[in-house]
Amino acid sequence: MVSVPEQIKLLSENVDSASLPDALKQRILTRLDQLLGLAESASFLPEFDRIRKYIEWVLILPWTKRTQDVLDLDRAKEILDKSHYGLSEIKDRILEYIAVMKLKQAKGEGEDIMRAPILCFVGLVGTGKTTIAASIAKAMGRNFARIPFGGMGDPLDLRGQSRMHAESEPGKIIKALRQTQSKNPVILLDEIDRVTDEGRASIMGVLVELLDPEQNKDFVDHFIDFPFDLSEVLFIATANNTHYISTAVLDRLEPIHMPSYSDQEKITIGKNYMLPDIIKLSGITAESLQMDDEVWAHVVRPLGFDSGMRTLERTIEGIVRKVARQVVEGKGNSFKITTQNVREFLPH
Repeated sequence: MVSVPEQIKLLSENVDSASLPDALKQRILTRLDQLLGLAESASFLPEFDRIRKYIEWVLILPWTKRTQDVLDLDRAKEILDKSHYGLSEIKDRILEYIAVMKLKQAKGEGEDIMRAPILCFVGLVGTGKTTIAASIAKAMGRNFARIPFGGMGDPLDLRGQSRMHAESEPGKIIKALRQTQSKNPVILLDEIDRVTDEGRASIMGVLVELLDPEQNKDFVDHFIDFPFDLSEVLFIATANNTHYISTAVLDRLEPIHMPSYSDQEKITIGKNYMLPDIIKLSGITAESLQMDDEVWAHVVRPLGFDSGMRTLERTIEGIVRKVARQVVEGKGNSFKITTQNVREFLPH
């Protein structure tokens, strides 16, 4: 069994060899030295467990790791077109944003890239706000993390809790950095208007700090208790509307409206994007299911108008599942859906 002094020595070696800020490294090493003197006290084991958990978090954070940006406009356009139909104005805005980053990088002004307003996609549920943020990360070659704000009521969810409290842990920002393993990821702040009424003011205060390049260079999570530079993070926000977002936060955002989809746009997306992907995931072959063009009018509006795409996706999934069951039960290998039999396949 490894002795306590040996465990502390091993932790000290791991910290000493890690790529950490010098001040943080020295602080941890000093605390480990002090811990040796407490080895015989009753408080040693709880304190040892706390500092070991703390060191594990500190060592895994990307203090110096970053990914290389891919600022190729043609590649970015291809990825955006492949993942999202239409939305030409929004795609143009994203490409303009990437172009500005490319020019600044070429001039050696990368440190000022994030001084541009943060993109905030505003629209109804199911209009593609979250998925287009993920596509932006893919287009730029950056890692991606999503932080859901729906129902969030405590700013400590973002900023973490002090290690003085039992079961304390870092906030969602630090957890996102751990997930992406880079200090320049794309982090989606999803549905920032849906925080609770009680926590709205304090959470908006944290958002101001996150989105302000003068402040986020030294973001302090209460658990880590040391400044982390977030100035290279590309924050993207989404909201259903802007009524419940504070003026100070809105001042740091560039709202971009996500329009509702027309029936014709839904038909194109359902036929060319959703159906092939859902068939592939279901295990049946593309030949197993054919749909007449006239059928799609019934598929996109089975229950009336819906601004987003989620109802359409669920409807197509229901159709594909019914065909898959027919295939498994030996009732046929190929099915054609027409206006005459479409009701047999539509989910109820």
